Amino acid sequence: MSGGVPTKPSSIRRVLRGPRPEAVPLLVGRACALVGLLDIAAGVFPRFRHSRMHALAEVLPGAFGPFAAALSLSAGVLLLLLAHGLKRRKRRAWRAAVALLPLGAVAQFTYRHSLAGVLISVALLLPLLLHRDQFAALPDPRSRWRALANLVLMGAGSLALGLVVVNAHPHHMVGDPSLADRITHVLYGLFGVEGPVDYRGDTSWTVAFSLGALGLLTAITTVYLAFRPEHPAARLTDDDEARLRALLARHGGRDSLGHFALRRDKAVVFSPSGKAAVTYRVVSGVMLASGDPIGDVEAWPGAIERFMDEARAHSWTPAVMGCSETGGEVWTRETGLDALELGDEAVVDVADFSLAGRAMRNVRQMVKRIERAGYETRVRRVADLGDTELDRVRRAADAWRGTDTERGFSMALGRIGDPADGDCLIATAHKQDAEPGEYGDLKAILHFVPWGPDGVSLDLMRRDRAADPGMNELLIVAALQAAPKLGIARVSLNFAMFRAALARGEKIGAGPVLRAWRGLLVFLSRWFQIESLYKFNAKFRPRWEPRFVVYRASADLPRIGFAAMQAEGFVTLAVPLPRILRRRTPARRPCAHRMPERDARAA
Repeated sequence: MSGGVPTKPSSIRRVLRGPRPEAVPLLVGRACALVGLLDIAAGVFPRFRHSRMHALAEVLPGAFGPFAAALSLSAGVLLLLLAHGLKRRKRRAWRAAVALLPLGAVAQFTYRHSLAGVLISVALLLPLLLHRDQFAALPDPRSRWRALANLVLMGAGSLALGLVVVNAHPHHMVGDPSLADRITHVLYGLFGVEGPVDYRGDTSWTVAFSLGALGLLTAITTVYLAFRPEHPAARLTDDDEARLRALLARHGGRDSLGHFALRRDKAVVFSPSGKAAVTYRVVSGVMLASGDPIGDVEAWPGAIERFMDEARAHSWTPAVMGCSETGGEVWTRETGLDALELGDEAVVDVADFSLAGRAMRNVRQMVKRIERAGYETRVRRVADLGDTELDRVRRAADAWRGTDTERGFSMALGRIGDPADGDCLIATAHKQDAEPGEYGDLKAILHFVPWGPDGVSLDLMRRDRAADPGMNELLIVAALQAAPKLGIARVSLNFAMFRAALARGEKIGAGPVLRAWRGLLVFLSRWFQIESLYKFNAKFRPRWEPRFVVYRASADLPRIGFAAMQAEGFVTLAVPLPRILRRRTPARRPCAHRMPERDARAA
């Protein structure tokens, strides 16, 4: 799969250090977070310091001190929220910080009479103004779901910070209010209502203004997020999909994951010549591509350059999940990024597959046992299924999904039975003598997508939970045995993460580090099926093709991993609608990963 690549290294070259983001935005973002904390401390823990400005403080209006405390507290919270945007060079974060820093400085001066606080705010404001050209990143994709998330998170944060404010004046508190009274006081204060806790002197005004400022800040940010214009995540247009299908028709045999580029919840950038493309999705600020670029290898650098330009324009973190060795070579060479082996893809050559022999005894016995139980299999192209049967397959696949959250991104197509996907392959298991259910005699489903003219790649595996164990093995064997009649010479099965470590760690002579790493993977397999997926794949005696993750710096790996888990559906941050209220659109629903006895191809 490496033919046609200019400058062909024999293995992945590890670039020691890729391009780093500009230092100024990173330092300014950290400093902004520090100033935000100082402003919050000034608002929560006021301490009048006798100084030369004491005479000036005496002539200030009496209510201005509590107001300044609330202003300092609000400015500090907002600066903390803006720090991440400044690190990512966001233009809107820069504008907001330039407006807020003077307010924080005024609050520090009027309330605490702190020259140091003023100088710190001014010291941060100056580099923001001097380097304003470095803060030009465009907005991220967003939706109004963020308003709900902001309401929940800001509300919880305001409650916690409000408790700190209420408890920061123990010597001015009247009596000893209970924890319930203090929480009630905070909740009332966030809505601008006086609570059950009393203070001596002007402290009650300070606490009231501070709590009211937190409540107002939560309300304003939530309303802003709810009513600002949406920038939804990009989707494949009909023209984009047509161009990608044309590229796959000519070059689709290169990468088994190529057809998954047609997921309609991905965006795409094309090379200047239009002969290559990279599909991606933006998740939590990570621009996540999957598999190799689509199209002519000679045109890959142009598509990769467009991808990196888009990442720089929005200050997204670039990453690639599951690219091949050839793809990793091109990505690292063209961008200076690093590559790390992620796992191996199981590929079965149909001509070499047989159930004969001792190595296949377990699979052979399981298949024979299930066949004796009355199950039969059918392997057909999607175009050969009637509308009624196809609808039954779709409904069964949705009902048999193991989790409420849809899973899939890099190795799942996201739909079954679309008119444009007539060349996809469906293997189904049936039990004629069983009592007909909602889906007739249908008991299990495997769905494959094309891999060039002579291959298929496993998309999803679903089965009726009441069916006999071994449905997946039965259908994989049926698909491999039917493959020659359908002109299929190779079948890509599941992707096994960290397969090499699992395989080497269980061998005699493995060192303590390798054994410890394998032990950790086995432990994590309780949730992500890392080991079981590898063993399931190994039953069919495949050849293993390594897959890589491409990243900018080691510090980005946790963030990329978290974004990948979000994209794949293992982590869900948004609050989902109740299932009864969801709009059903089967043709565009993202489907699960392909995983034995569950819903994922890869953990």
